[in-house]
Amino acid sequence: MKKLYFILLLFTVSLTSLAQDEVVVAINEKTVTKAQADSAYINNDFASAISIYETILQNDGESADIYYNLGNSYYKMDNIAKAILNYEKALLLNPGNGDIRFNLELANSKTVDKVVPMSEMFFVTWVRSLTNSLSEKGWGKVGITTFLVTLIGLLLYFFGKKIILKKIGFIAAIAFFFICIIANVFASIQKTEAMNHSNAIIMVPSITVKSTPNEGGTDLFILHEGRKVMIKDNTMKEWKEIQLEDGNVGWVPVSAIEII
Repeated sequence: MKKLYFILLLFTVSLTSLAQDEVVVAINEKTVTKAQADSAYINNDFASAISIYETILQNDGESADIYYNLGNSYYKMDNIAKAILNYEKALLLNPGNGDIRFNLELANSKTVDKVVPMSEMFFVTWVRSLTNSLSEKGWGKVGITTFLVTLIGLLLYFFGKKIILKKIGFIAAIAFFFICIIANVFASIQKTEAMNHSNAIIMVPSITVKSTPNEGGTDLFILHEGRKVMIKDNTMKEWKEIQLEDGNVGWVPVSAIEII
C-alpha cells in the first residue's frame, strides 16, 4: 500500500513539474517571439515582423505597443491603409501617446483624400483634446487619486485644529472632488469610444460611395485607401452608412472597410 502511495506521489510531482516546465517554455516562447519581431523590424525584414506582431496580438490580446510597432512595419512596406488602421487601434488604447499621434498624422499625409472637418466651437475642440490626453485607465487613476485627496481634505476640515487648516481642507476637498468627477466622465467617454468601434478605415484602393445600400444607388463621391470614416448606420450586414468629417454621408460595402 505504501508503494502505491509512493508511486502516485511521484506521478503527481512529475505532472506538476511538467506543467511548470510547459508554462516556462510558453513564457519564453512569447518573449523570444517579441524579441524576434523587434529584431526582424530592426533588420528591415518587415514582412516577418508583421507576421510575428499579428501572431502576438492573436495570442495575447490587444496592446497599444504591438499595434504601434505593427503600424510602423506596414508603413515601412508602403501599406498606408494598414499602417493607419493599426496606428488608430494603438491610439484608441493609448490616446495620450505623442509618438503614435505623430506617426498617424504622417501616414495620413500620404493619403489621397483631403477632407476639411466641419468647424466647431473652440470649447468642444479643447474638451476633446483634454479627454484624449489620457486613456481610460489613465483617467481612472486620476479619479482614484483625486478622490483620496478629497477625503484627506475633508479630514482636515472636520478634524483640523487651526482655522487655516480647515479652510485649506475645505477648498482642497471641493477642488479635487470636482476633478474626480471630470476624470470619471472622461474615463467613461474613453471606455465608450473603445467599446463602440464606431470608426473604420477604407482598405481598398478606391471605392465609390453610394446613395443607397446597393450597387444600383447613385454615385456620390469616391474615397481612397487610408481614409478614416465614421460608421453612421451599422444595422445592415453587407453595407454600412458612413460619414466623413466634412459631413458627407453615403453607403459603402463592408468588404471595403475595416473596423478600428
